[in-house]
Amino acid sequence: MHCPTIMESSTSSGTSKAFVSIHPLDPEDASTIVSMTTAARAAKGVRWSVDARPQFDALMERVAPRDDVTFESGTVGGVPGVWVQPASSRSGEAILHVHGGWFNAGSAKAYRHLVGHIAARAGTRAFVPEYRLAPEHPFPAAVDDVLAAYRGMGESGIRRLAVTGDSAGGNLALVLASCVTAGAVSATATLVGAAALSPVADLTLSGSTYKTRADADPYFTKQQVAELVHSYLGSADANDPRASPLQGRLSGLPPIRIHVGDDEVLLEDSRQYVQRAVAAGVDARLDVWMGMPHGFAAIIGPIKASAQALDAIGMFLTESLRGRK
Repeated sequence: MHCPTIMESSTSSGTSKAFVSIHPLDPEDASTIVSMTTAARAAKGVRWSVDARPQFDALMERVAPRDDVTFESGTVGGVPGVWVQPASSRSGEAILHVHGGWFNAGSAKAYRHLVGHIAARAGTRAFVPEYRLAPEHPFPAAVDDVLAAYRGMGESGIRRLAVTGDSAGGNLALVLASCVTAGAVSATATLVGAAALSPVADLTLSGSTYKTRADADPYFTKQQVAELVHSYLGSADANDPRASPLQGRLSGLPPIRIHVGDDEVLLEDSRQYVQRAVAAGVDARLDVWMGMPHGFAAIIGPIKASAQALDAIGMFLTESLRGRK
């Protein structure tokens, strides 16, 4: 039976608030993950180049599709992308999903199947913007595109909007949430919540798990990540809140949910972000999945943790979009 462990912290009011849920590793998932990541370790830390974009897209294209979701190309706020339409959805609301790829790779089309699972669970349509990638378009091009898409969603008649994102897309989703909360972007849509999968929340790369999870992470090394981040930031300051949402003001944010694997160098980014958000009075929660690597939520079918994490995100989005009671 799946029995997560709940951790708590004290809020300024003196009450106790649960903010971290630790999910134990299912034995069947353990054997599957070991077999999947063993081969991946051969490429761990390999220097990335733009030539690898097709391989990354091909990986995301292999996400198991749903048969109750359709796709349509579109443009929102001047940003091209893909609309993901589940069999049933509610009018006046939508999800904006920002794809991952370490700011240097990924595409809306390649991510359509993963977003299809999120949209179907939430019961509403989603738009995946084709934001500009580094190094051709360094920071803040991606931020500008995501903000433009958010404004465009409101202009298209959407009144309630949730933002989701994974990895670098999680960074951009949290940046969007901060910008909206601070009034830095005007739009008619109300941002009701944000959910992120393994967000890159701190581009200063100061998280302790770059060391403590260096061996456990089957994919990334700090040096490799530093090169990808430099490709994105160029000469920009990593402490800029538009680059590192962990460095920004967190008070006033809408409800936040973050899911991350315990075997990730990015683990501390998520822990620090949620801890600071809770301290700032935000309804924030972190789900840590033991034994899981980066991107585990996309392993739909072979592992149970993927469906469980996506189910939790779908429930959160449904509640947020409909209005929490």
